[in-house]
Amino acid sequence: MKRLGIVCFRYDLRLHDNELLVWAHTNNDYVIHMYCFDPRQITAKTYKCDLVKCDKYRLKFLLETIEDLNTSLNNKGSDLRIYRDIPENILGQLIEQFKNQFEISIGFHQEVTQEETDVEKAIRQLAKDNNIRIKEFWTSTLYHPDDLPYNNPKAFPDVYTQLRVALEKQGVQVRRLVNIPNVFKPLPDGLAKTNLPNLSDFGYSNVTLHTKSVFVLQGGESSGLAHLQSYIWEKNLVQSYKQTRNSLIGPENTTKFSAWLSNGSLSPRKIFFEIKKYENEQGLRDVGYWIIFELLWRDFFKFIAMKYGTRLFYGRGLRQEPYVWKHNMEQYEVWRTGNTGIPFVDANMREIMATGWMSNRGRQNVASFLTKDLGIDWRYGAVWFESILIDHDVCSNYGNWIYVAGIGNDPRENRHFNMVKQGFDYDPKGEFIRTWCPELTRLPNEYIQTPWLAPSHILKEAGVELGNNYPRPMIIVPQWNQQFNNRRTSIQNQQHTQQRGINFYFRNHQQRH
Repeated sequence: MKRLGIVCFRYDLRLHDNELLVWAHTNNDYVIHMYCFDPRQITAKTYKCDLVKCDKYRLKFLLETIEDLNTSLNNKGSDLRIYRDIPENILGQLIEQFKNQFEISIGFHQEVTQEETDVEKAIRQLAKDNNIRIKEFWTSTLYHPDDLPYNNPKAFPDVYTQLRVALEKQGVQVRRLVNIPNVFKPLPDGLAKTNLPNLSDFGYSNVTLHTKSVFVLQGGESSGLAHLQSYIWEKNLVQSYKQTRNSLIGPENTTKFSAWLSNGSLSPRKIFFEIKKYENEQGLRDVGYWIIFELLWRDFFKFIAMKYGTRLFYGRGLRQEPYVWKHNMEQYEVWRTGNTGIPFVDANMREIMATGWMSNRGRQNVASFLTKDLGIDWRYGAVWFESILIDHDVCSNYGNWIYVAGIGNDPRENRHFNMVKQGFDYDPKGEFIRTWCPELTRLPNEYIQTPWLAPSHILKEAGVELGNNYPRPMIIVPQWNQQFNNRRTSIQNQQHTQQRGINFYFRNHQQRH
C-alpha cells in the first residue's frame, strides 16, 4: 500500500528551513498540505475583555501569508488545501476518505501554550484511534530545545542573561538550515478543491494601509525573504540596528522581522545565518549581535512558556503569591483608545489602533503605564495586543507583559517607566507625538510631553484646549513633573554656561559679524 503524508501547517507557514516538508516529501508517495483558519484562534473571543482574537490587521497579514504559501506550493507542482474549520475535524474527514487507499501519516510542528497543545493532543488521539503514525517537529526557535544545556524544561533559567551566558559558555550551536526537496510529491486523486477566504468572509471590509504606518510590507514567505535580503544585503541596515532599534518612526529603523517570525513564514535560523554570512563577507565581526540578541529573547519567552505552562496567563504571573489588580474598564478603555492625556502613551496607542503596529519601545512604555501607573490587570493589555498586533506571538506577548508588570522574569520587578523621561529620550523633538496626536502639532517641544504644564498663553497659541480637543491627563505621577523641571533646569544651565563662555571669549573685544 502506498503512503500518504498529511502536512498540517500551523505556525510554520514557509517552505525554506522546514523539516516537516523534508519528511513529508522524502517518506511518502503522495502529500496533502493543509491549513485551517481555526475559529478558536481567529474569530473566538479573548479570555479577558471579550475582544476578537485575530483582528483585521493580523488577519490581513495571515491571508497574504497563506496566499503566498499556496503560490509557492503551486510552483512545486502541489498546492495548499485551505479550510475554515478546526484541524481535528478536517484530518478526520481526510482519514475517512483515504484510509482504505493509503498508509497515512500526519506531521506537524510542536507549540508550547495550552490552546495549541490541546490541538496536538486531539490530533494524537485521532491518530491513535485510527492507527495512524504521527511525526512531530520543532523549528520555531533559534536554538533547538534538545540542544539547550538543561536536562528538562523545569531546569530552564528564569533570567534571560543566565540563558545567554550559558549558551555562550558551553558553545551551543544553532542547527544548520535544512533544504527542501526540489521535486514535491503529487496530491492524491479525489481531493476536493478549496478556496482562499478573504477579509469579507470574516466580516471585515477591505483593510487599507494607513498613510502614517511604519509597517508597509505584505505577509508571506516571499515578502519576508525579500525584506531580509533588502535589510541585510542591499541597505546594510544591520550595521545601524544598534543605534536605531529604539526608534519610534521610520519603516527601516527596526527590522520588522517579528511579523514573519510570528506565523513562521520566516525562519529564525535563516535570519541568523544570513547575518553570520554578512559579517563574514563584510569583515564586520558581531555587527549583527543585537539582532541575534533579540532573537534569543524570543527563544527565552518560548522556553519560559514551556517551563511554566498556563501560569503564563495567571493574574499573578509566575509569582507564587496572589497579586491584586484593578479592573477599571473605564480607565482601560481610555488607555486602549489613546485618550489618557499623556502624549507619549496616546501616540503609541493610537498608532496600534490605526495600523496594528507599535515599536518595542512603545510596547514597554504603554504596558508599564497600564500596570504600574494605573494598576490595571496586565491581562487586559495582553489580550488587546493579541487581538490587534500584526506580529502577535503568544509567548513573546504574554511573556513581555508579565515581565513589564513585575510578575515575570524581570529581576527589577518594581521598576516603573517614566513616561515623560522616555518621551524626551526617544521622541525629543515630538515628531512621533505630532504624527499621532495632531492636535498637539503646534505645541513647542518643551511642552510636547507635558501639555498640562504649559502656560495658558502657550496652549492658546498652539490651539490646544485641554479637556476639549485634547484630554487632560487621567493621572499625573510626581516623577513626571520632576523630570520636566529637571530637564528645564539642565537646559537653562547649559544655555547659561554657553553664554558665559561666549561672553568670556568676547569680553575685551567687539564681536564681529
